[in-house]
Amino acid sequence: MSPVTDSVPLEIERKFLIAMPSGAYLGGAGATKWEIAQTYLTHAGEGSRRVRRTECGGNVTYTMTVKTRRTAMTCTEQERELTETEYQAALSEARPDSETVHKCRYRIPYAGHTLEIDVYPFWQDTAVLEVELQSEDEAFGLPPEIRVLREVTGEGLYKNTSIARFLHDHPGEPLPL
Repeated sequence: MSPVTDSVPLEIERKFLIAMPSGAYLGGAGATKWEIAQTYLTHAGEGSRRVRRTECGGNVTYTMTVKTRRTAMTCTEQERELTETEYQAALSEARPDSETVHKCRYRIPYAGHTLEIDVYPFWQDTAVLEVELQSEDEAFGLPPEIRVLREVTGEGLYKNTSIARFLHDHPGEPLPL
């Protein structure tokens, strides 16, 4: 559960560029796999707006999220579920300078946290790991199966909004490491 401030949920997370974990680890006990298509919408006020189609275990859900950055690690996050019709209508507001980001997200419980490992189609040997925290200074550990290349929490290039713009501007190219 995310902390809340002024009745708006906060998302506090750290983000790491990691070597691609083995398929056995990604499909291991307790792991869930989500197929995600994430589209950024034109702005309406502060923050970024996105819609997401998520498929997990044959179930499809649609959500709209509005995020406003507070620090490198923290943002406010307002999310609501959409119907498929609402989702399709929202796609008409897609940012013209961005592509839809496709990724597989593996959610893996570990030591009281849920690790989210995003695997993108443009990388074969690299992935992004995110871990949500209750505070910016909360301690956490990572399993030995994870090899961190570097922390990218404050690096804008590894935010999905930037990835969407990169994919638009550099079709067919992998995101630089």
